[in-house]
Amino acid sequence: MKGAMIVAFVLVLVGAVNWGLWGLAQFDLVATLLGGNDSIVSRIVYSLVGLSAVFLIATCPKLLKSPQGAMA
Repeated sequence: MKGAMIVAFVLVLVGAVNWGLWGLAQFDLVATLLGGNDSIVSRIVYSLVGLSAVFLIATCPKLLKSPQGAMA
C-alpha cells in the first residue's frame, strides 16, 4: 500500500505542477514532453493523474485514522 501511495502522490504532484504551469503561462508540460494533448501517452498520463487523485481521496480517511500517519 505504501508503494501505491507514493506513486499516486508523485502523479498528483505532476498534475499539480502541470496545472500550475498552465494557469501561469498556458504551458502544458505533459503534452510538450509526451507528444501533444492527443498522443496516447499524454492521455494515459492524464488518466493516471486523475485516478491517482481519486485513490488518494478514497484512502485519505483511512490515513487520518491511522495512529502512525500517512507513510507508516
